[in-house]
Amino acid sequence: QVQLVESGGGLVQTGGSLRLSCVASRRRTFGTYAMGWFRQAPGKEREFVAAINWNGGRTVYADSAKDRFTISRDNAKNTLYLQMNSLKPEDTAVYYCAVDLQSPSGLRLRTYEYDYWGQGTQVTVSS
Repeated sequence: QVQLVESGGGLVQTGGSLRLSCVASRRRTFGTYAMGWFRQAPGKEREFVAAINWNGGRTVYADSAKDRFTISRDNAKNTLYLQMNSLKPEDTAVYYCAVDLQSPSGLRLRTYEYDYWGQGTQVTVSS
């Protein structure tokens, strides 16, 4: 089992930045699996934001996140990051990190392809 704890959310004005962090409990094997960020706005389905492979060498982004968000990981610190710049009101959502134990190299986009989830961190962007 893997426990994930997100942090870094908050209230920010349009155009501002936030960096989300996700710490995983499974220290010794953290560097062997892919991870992703998703978000869920009120009344909407959870949607893909970004994913990263086991060593950080490959990433993929949703169109809404390209050129504004950067996913990265520090395997020595057991931590996944999401740097979010140029934030917009439509980025307001609860952000979740998730781990994909099945495909270390995979950059998968669907919620059912991930095995464990964090509790989420709220991001609110004011206009």
